[in-house]
This record gives sequence, C-alpha cells and structure tokens, in this order.
Amino acid sequence: MRLARLIFSCLLAVALFTIPAQSRAQVAVGISVRIGPPALPVYVQPVCPEPDFIWIPGYWSYGPDGYFWVPGTWVEPPEVGLLWTPGYWAWADDGYAWHDGYWGPEVGFYGGINYGFGYTGVGFFGGYWQGREFFYNRAVTNVNVTVVHNTYNTTVVNNTTLTRVSFNGGPGGTPAKPTSREISAVHQRHFSMTPQQSQHLQAASTNRTLLASVNHGRPDVAASARPGQFENRGAVETGRPVSPGRPQQNSKEMNRSVNPPPAGEGSNSNRPPSLRTPSPSPNPALEQKHQQEQDRLRQQQAQERQRVEQKHQQEQQKLQQHAADDRKRIETQRKQQQQLQQLDRKHEQQQQKLEQKQQQERQRQQKPEKPPAQSKPTRNEKQPS
Repeated sequence: MRLARLIFSCLLAVALFTIPAQSRAQVAVGISVRIGPPALPVYVQPVCPEPDFIWIPGYWSYGPDGYFWVPGTWVEPPEVGLLWTPGYWAWADDGYAWHDGYWGPEVGFYGGINYGFGYTGVGFFGGYWQGREFFYNRAVTNVNVTVVHNTYNTTVVNNTTLTRVSFNGGPGGTPAKPTSREISAVHQRHFSMTPQQSQHLQAASTNRTLLASVNHGRPDVAASARPGQFENRGAVETGRPVSPGRPQQNSKEMNRSVNPPPAGEGSNSNRPPSLRTPSPSPNPALEQKHQQEQDRLRQQQAQERQRVEQKHQQEQQKLQQHAADDRKRIETQRKQQQQLQQLDRKHEQQQQKLEQKQQQERQRQQKPEKPPAQSKPTRNEKQPS
C-alpha cells in the first residue's frame, strides 16, 4: 500500500510539473470515482498573512486510499490581476470526475459549489484587483487591517440550500450549469496551480489524518495560513465537535449558515449518494406535482439570471470599446455584483415561499378528515321508540 501511494504521488507530481502552465488548467485528473466526496467541513479562515494573497478554498481530492482533504490556504497568484477558479467534482458517465481549478482574469464555473469566504457558488465576492493592489471584502475574508490596508465591507448573501454540498450533478449534487460568461472565462489566458499549491496538494496526500476514512469527513486541520503548514502555527483545526471549555467557532468568519452535525450522528446528507435513505413519499402524485413546480421555478430563475448576465456582458463590452478607466470599470463590476446578490436573494425567497406552500399542502393531505357532526333531534322530531 505504501508503494502504491508513493507511485501515485510521483505520477501526480510529474503530471503537474510537465504539463505546460496555460494548458494544465483545462486538464482534469484522469480519475472517475463511483462514490461522491464527503460534505465540505465547516472551518474558520486563517488571517491573511500578506497583502495581495488570494484565498484558495479547501477541497476533497482523491488518492490510492480514497478521498483526502486539501486544506484551504492563502497563496500568492502567479501574476498580478489574476483570480482563482476553484476545482470541483462533477457527476458524469456513472462516476464523479475532478475538474481542475485555474488562475485567470475572471472567475469561471466551479460547479455551483459554495466553498465559502466569497466563493458562493457563482463568481467571487471576497475582493477585487485595482491596478496592482488587491482589495479585500472584510465581510467574508479574515484580514488584519494593520497588515492589509486595502479593505472594504460588502455583505454577501450565500445560497444556504447549497451549503456544504461538495459536488455537481448526480443524486444530491448542485444543479448548477455554466453560464456563457463562465464558459468564456475558461477560454481566456489562464494558468494552473502554482508550485506552492502543487506542494500543498502533495503534502496533503501524504498526511493520513486528512484521509476521509480516518477523519470521517471532519479533518483535524482544514485550513492553513500558508501552503503546507498543517502542524505549525497558523493551521486551523475544524470539523470536530466542540468539547467543553473550547470556544465556539466564529460563524461570521466561517461564512457558513449550517453547523456540522454532532459526532456519532450519521447525517443522511453526509452519506454518499448511493447510501442515502430515500424519504418516504405518502402521496406520489403530490410529490410529482411539487417536483414539477420546483423544476419550473428553477427554469424561470435560470432564464432570469441568464438575461441579467447577458446585460452585464454587454455593459462590459461597451466599457472596453470606450476604453473606460479602471475606476469606472470597477464601479460597474461592483454594481453588477450587487445586482446578482439581490437576484440570488430574490430567488431564495421564491424558493422558500414555494417550499412553505408545498409543506402546507403535504400537511393538509396528512390530516384525517373529520366525520360529519350528527345533528341533535329537535323537539318536534319524534324520538325512536
């Protein structure tokens, strides 16, 4: 088994360093897994160590011993102006395949996975480049203002229905599809992971405590201030149940709205898709009607979002044609982000209303009908002898 791990690690390292930088980003590791990755653990983001570092969210990778957690970390981008598009698992051809992340001027499609800390499933709201400096959104990133001076504060609305889901498509996965803008992002000039990220991945693959089979989906170390710092100062413990006397994690810094399940409880949402227990359906016709309503709502929301994104793309093209200055372009991007946030909030409210309505219908179906009340005989009516 040790020899197999060593061979796998060497092949992975050789593959990462021999593929040209700009082409590597479009190459997914040739692995197809029948069981989906565990849910994303909840953790606190370490403080940004230096200005202009970009947060790389943690993710589940796969090796000879199964899934292992690659802790989130802060990384210096290969060039000024580049942003990170996280990798993601996606269901295809009866298995889950990994799609590599990449660096580029825009954030592309990453499966609709809510990685947190600005990666809400669509785009990135943790900060933006202005010239050669990166500005951090303190609402979703953990920065020390005495070290990092370029900050702002904009509330980010997460789609809580997708929180902790770690794969796209298939049973229980996110239903997200790439937009035209996200598709165009992958065709722009971009780069694969940096050498520091590759070393970080390599170190995680050899750490047995990060194996899902060992930590049961709750790694002891889920994030680090710098790549490879799993045991030194700056490593963040997470995922384990809070013991008495241990301080609670800061929910604001986690940028999550769902807490991890208590230890020992086999949450149905944490099981692989093939092992989940289907929910009983007392009324198949009603459930089919509800599913059709959900599908119609999602289709309407997807069309609405596509119209908004097409409008945003046209605005960006006009700005480029008129050679607009950086300040105007950044303000336009900010406005577009706010519009998308408002759209997400609106869609979430629509989803909640539909679910409430459907729940009320289920409750009405489950209530037994009351027998008709028997009328009392009047004085003029003769009593039966």
